[in-house]
Amino acid sequence: MLGIPNVVDRLIQQAIHQVLSPHYEKDFSAASYGFRPGRNAWQAIEQAHDYVKQGYTTVVDIDLEKFFDQVNHDILMARLARRIQDKRLLGLIRRYLQSGMMMDGLVSQRAKGTPQGSPLSPLLSNILLDELDKELEARGHRFCRYADDCQVYVKSPRAGHRVKESMTAFLETRLKLPVNRSKSRVVAASRSSFLGYGFLGMASPRIRCSTETVKRFKRRVRQLTRGHDREAIGVKLARLDRYIRGWASYFRLAKTHRLFADLDGWIRSRLRMCLMKQWFKPRTRVRKMIELGLPVDEARGYSQHKRWWFLAQLHHTRFLMNNHWWRDQGFRGVNFYMNRFANT
Repeated sequence: MLGIPNVVDRLIQQAIHQVLSPHYEKDFSAASYGFRPGRNAWQAIEQAHDYVKQGYTTVVDIDLEKFFDQVNHDILMARLARRIQDKRLLGLIRRYLQSGMMMDGLVSQRAKGTPQGSPLSPLLSNILLDELDKELEARGHRFCRYADDCQVYVKSPRAGHRVKESMTAFLETRLKLPVNRSKSRVVAASRSSFLGYGFLGMASPRIRCSTETVKRFKRRVRQLTRGHDREAIGVKLARLDRYIRGWASYFRLAKTHRLFADLDGWIRSRLRMCLMKQWFKPRTRVRKMIELGLPVDEARGYSQHKRWWFLAQLHHTRFLMNNHWWRDQGFRGVNFYMNRFANT
C-alpha cells in the first residue's frame, strides 16, 4: 500500500537510510540489483542473458503476493537487530513501520507491510530478501533479483520444479511471505519475462521486449493517438515522441529491430488514421489529399468512406504520408531512438 510520509518524516527516514545503507550494502548479494547504488535493471537483464547463453534455459519465476504489503514486522526487526545495537533506532524504525494510514477519513494502524512511498522501504526490503539471496547462493543457484522480482535459472524443468517448491517453502516458512502459486511458474527462458524483457531463441539467445511489454506499449500509443479530438498533429507528435523516447531508453538492450520497424509502421498507420478522423467532412478529406499531391479524381474517392483504418491503409495514403513525410512532421519513432541509445 502506498504511504507518502510528510516532509519531516521523509527527511528522518532518508537520514536513517544513509546511515544504514553502507553497513548492509557491502554484504548484499551480487545477484541483487534493485534499489542499490551503481546497480540497475539493465545489469540484471545482461546477467540473466549470460545465464541463458550458458545453457540455463529453464526459468523459475516466483511471484510474491503484494510483497510490500505483506512484510512481517517482527521478522524484519529481528533481522535488523542482528546488526543494529541502538535500541532507540530500532524503536524509531518500528514506529515508522507501524505508522497509521488514513483510509476513508479514518486512521488505521499498520500491522504488517512497509509503506511503498517511504525512502526507507527499498532498503528494508533488500535487508529482508537478502536472506533469500544467501539461501540461493548456499545452494549454488544462478539467479537475479530486482527488489521482489526474482528468477532462478536452471538446466531442466525437473530441476526447476524442485527449486520452485523449495523456494516457496523457504519464503512462506522462514520469511512468512505468501507466494502467489497461480502466477509462480517454471518455464522456458524464451517464454519468460523479467523486468519487461524476454529472450528470443535458445541456441543463440537474443534479448527482446516481452509480449506483455509490447501490448502495454501499443495500449499507451492508442491513448496518445486518439483521432476524434481536434488537437494539432504537432502537439500529438510531441507527446508521442516523449513517450517513445523514454520507452526506448529503458528497452535499449532489446535486439529485435524487425519488431521496432513493425511498431513504427503501425504507429504511422495510427497517425494517418488520426488525420483522416480530423478531416471528418468529405470535402475536407478531398481538399487535404489534393494538397498532399493526389489527383482530383482519385482524391474524390476519399469522400465516400468513413472506415478510418481502411483509409489509412490505402496505397495513396501510405504513399503521400510516407516515412519521409512523417519525419518532416517531427515523428522519429522507435527505431530512431533505439539506434541512438545503442550507441550510448
